[in-house]
Amino acid sequence: MRVGLYPGTFDPITLGHIDIIRRAATLVDKLVIGVAINRDKGPLFELEERVAQIEEECRKLNAETGTEIVVHPFENLLINCAHDVGAQIIIRGLRAVADFEYEYQMVGMNRKLDDSVETVFLMAEAEHQAIASRLVKEIARLGGDVSKFVTPAVNAELLKRFKQ
Repeated sequence: MRVGLYPGTFDPITLGHIDIIRRAATLVDKLVIGVAINRDKGPLFELEERVAQIEEECRKLNAETGTEIVVHPFENLLINCAHDVGAQIIIRGLRAVADFEYEYQMVGMNRKLDDSVETVFLMAEAEHQAIASRLVKEIARLGGDVSKFVTPAVNAELLKRFKQ
C-alpha cells in the first residue's frame, strides 16, 4: 500500500490545500493529512478546530476520490511523522518560485534523515497559486471577502472569529 503524507498547519485550510489533497489522493492508496502543531506560528484556530475543518472537507474528497484520507496531528519532525503513519511519500504543494527554495532545503534535510522517503511536489492550479492561509487570515481580519479562497464552512468560521 502506497501511503502519502501531506503536512501543513492548515490555519485555515484553503481551496489551494483542497486542490492539492484532491490531486495527491490520485497518487496514493492512502493519504494522511499531517496537521502540524506549531506553537511558534501562533495559529488563529486551535488544533482541534483545524482538524475538524480538514476532516469535514476530506469527507467529501474520500467519496469523490475513493482514496482513504485521514487526518493526523503531529508535533515531531516531519520525517518521524512519515515513519509514524507508514508514509513512503511526502507531498508538498508549491505556489511560486519562493516556495521552491524553502522546500528544496527541506527535501535535502529529510533525505539526510531518511533517504527511503521520497518528496513529491504538486504545483497549485493557477487559480489557487496566490492563496496563502496567512493572507486569507489577514484579509478576513481587515474585513475583506475571503469566500473565493476558502470553503463556505471555513468562511463562516473566519467571519465568526473576526465577528463581521
